[in-house]
Amino acid sequence: MQAASSGIGYGLKYQARCISDVKADTDHTSFLAGTLSLKEENEVHLIRLSSSGTELFCEGLFSHPNEIWDLVSCPFDQRIFSTVHSNGESYGASIWQIPELYGELNSPQLERITSLDTDAGKIKCVLWWPSGRHDKLISINDENLYLWNLDVSKKTAQVQSQDSAGMLQKLSGGAWDPHDVSSVAATCESYLQFWDVRTMKKTSTIECSHVRSVDYHPKKKHILVTAEHESGIHIWDLRNPKVPIQELPGHTHWTWTVKCNPEYDGLILSAGTDSTVNLWLASTNLDELTTERQEYSPTRWVDSLLHTYSDFEDSIYGLTWSSREPWIFASLSYDGRVVVESVKPFISRK
Repeated sequence: MQAASSGIGYGLKYQARCISDVKADTDHTSFLAGTLSLKEENEVHLIRLSSSGTELFCEGLFSHPNEIWDLVSCPFDQRIFSTVHSNGESYGASIWQIPELYGELNSPQLERITSLDTDAGKIKCVLWWPSGRHDKLISINDENLYLWNLDVSKKTAQVQSQDSAGMLQKLSGGAWDPHDVSSVAATCESYLQFWDVRTMKKTSTIECSHVRSVDYHPKKKHILVTAEHESGIHIWDLRNPKVPIQELPGHTHWTWTVKCNPEYDGLILSAGTDSTVNLWLASTNLDELTTERQEYSPTRWVDSLLHTYSDFEDSIYGLTWSSREPWIFASLSYDGRVVVESVKPFISRK
């Protein structure tokens, strides 16, 4: 089903690709979005959905010194977030804090808590410990994976351990397993690689084709979803990763990102360079699949598309569910347009 969006819009001043749910804000449905302008001072917008659910407004606007290529809100403190940034020549990563009384200041400035500086590689993303308060962070650059100890009070971050992806591999992103916090998945051109962060050693790989995004199922162990450029969306059972247990068609151009719903089983969002967001209902009931079928038969192509949101004019790189109201999601297209939608009409079909 395809239709123009009936969502709520919000415009950023510059081009953008990063948006994050503010998970630690349990009182409001809030998002952080960061811009990507090489010539101008960039911005981080704290965007809030009104209590009536009919309006998006800017709760806070903060200057950021460089292009923002990755932005993630801290899961245990709503005023803290990480960015990966670039000045056009080099890349870095920083942990930021929003001032406590930002609403009372004329020009509130972000405080840089610390930087995640390494000597090599182009940093791609920062992963926070999956849930609860913890001092561990992971940064992924194109060559290495780093485990950090973060001390917010002392404003320091120290590398605890690291490992290389290998000479022939270029990492592009990753996800931290919420069911097994010793396991991290990292994406690269032709493989999905897994690390045990206790030993910082690779444990396994899954062969993929140009994988761009990975997300763990929040409710079911061993289930993982990938978005791949031209081959759509793959759903994997990590206990038997020879072939995906399901494939979804993805997008008419590159499938760029995929997100599992935090509460409703099987609801998956994807976004792509075809300027659309797709809502899928996938089966993750492994009892429906026999062991023989998983191991030996071709992957099932399943058209489980519930809805296509098409009220965009540019590629969509930013996508996030709301953890506070899990029937709500926000998307961000490259031209700086944020749209918040509700999937409530489709939940009753599950």
